[in-house]
Amino acid sequence: MSSIQSALTAIDNLVWGPPLLILLVGTGVYLTLRLGLLQLVRLPLALKLVFGRDQGQGKQGDVSSFAALCTALSATIGTGNIVGVATAIKLGGPGALFWMWMAALFGMATKYAECLLAVKYRQLDSNGQMAGGPMYYLEKGLGSRWLAKLFALFGIGVAFFGIGTFPQVNAISDAMTISFSVPREWTALVLTLLVALVTLGGIKSISSVASKVVPFMALFYIAACLGVLVNNVGALSEAVALVISSAFSGHAATGGFVGASIMLAIQSGVARGVFSNESGLGSAPIAAAAAKTNSCVEQGLVSMTGTFFDTIIICTMTGLTLVVTGVWSGDLSGAAMTSAAFAQGLDAHIGQYLVSIGLLFFAFTTILGWNYYGERCTQYLFGTRAIKPYRLIYLGLVAGGAFLHLDMIWLLADIVNGLMAVPNLIGLIGLRHVVIAETKAYFARGRDVEPEPAPQTV
Repeated sequence: MSSIQSALTAIDNLVWGPPLLILLVGTGVYLTLRLGLLQLVRLPLALKLVFGRDQGQGKQGDVSSFAALCTALSATIGTGNIVGVATAIKLGGPGALFWMWMAALFGMATKYAECLLAVKYRQLDSNGQMAGGPMYYLEKGLGSRWLAKLFALFGIGVAFFGIGTFPQVNAISDAMTISFSVPREWTALVLTLLVALVTLGGIKSISSVASKVVPFMALFYIAACLGVLVNNVGALSEAVALVISSAFSGHAATGGFVGASIMLAIQSGVARGVFSNESGLGSAPIAAAAAKTNSCVEQGLVSMTGTFFDTIIICTMTGLTLVVTGVWSGDLSGAAMTSAAFAQGLDAHIGQYLVSIGLLFFAFTTILGWNYYGERCTQYLFGTRAIKPYRLIYLGLVAGGAFLHLDMIWLLADIVNGLMAVPNLIGLIGLRHVVIAETKAYFARGRDVEPEPAPQTV
């Protein structure tokens, strides 16, 4: 068993090694240049579309653009925003946060492109719901059905055995046991019932819950982080300076921190940044395809704000909290490090509860979001009749996840998660001219002033 685990660890390190990270960031850099820094120039328009009054009235789709964004964010904003940031800074020092920003900046262009393609190539399934994502633009745009099937297979694997179930359920169970002394059996029962109530209603039910819970949980967590930063406002400017300087000089060993080179800061920051916002992995386009919109460009703009909210805002809050309190240089890591930062910056007991509550919300919504992603992948491979069996299997895995500690399964899921990106990035590179042409045509018509309905997607 140990040899199998060692082999899986080696494969995981290979999958998430420099080649994939370079491909992910390189695709974002290319799209950024070809689209004329769209993620910066058009960010005000994107935010206007997110919070505007027009949320899909009279347009084709299942849910509003805002609800589709919240569904994607429900899967994206997760334990990685708490644990992942701490892991990156523990490995690469404060400079890792800067490289998370860079990954997010270029990742916004990638997220824009993949969600634009999701709407352009989406179609109605036999239940009358919108179906789209990498599976459809790989098949219908790129003309590669085998790549589409490969992506869908990886997507189901991640939903069943990785991000969607076991890590999230364990995070919730641990938080409820440690902070509130709730037995795992009760946590498993209540969690399974809650997930069933939401997910059995399909995308409309999931998006309805996500559009209420996601903004609340994000604001709750940001407010907690701001409380720590306000209490340490004198150290804030020094912390920001440390983040920037460490990004280009590395950081020597100090306290419990073993030291990090520039390359380690880059690798850890980019890897955790990509893992957090999922830009280029191909998950968010599945939710974007359900949006009520007649413009693939507008939905691309709305969707790219997900990376902005996830990494530029929430991960930054976590990172600065860790740096200003100085806990990053101690012996703690992961959620324990973040808990220590809140305990030191606010109150020992309050800090523990805040992190636990944040983990509860983040993990629960990730379960909901990945249920939908896996469902769409299942529907693509096996048809709409396979959706109900898929949901039952998913619920069974959620129920059993509280009692499992299967490191090898999580390693396997991490591998499959990384492999999802490969066919998706092939599609983005192969269809880059479509993205560029659609973008130029949209803004040439002056749509950034008054968006108008585009032809319906069938």
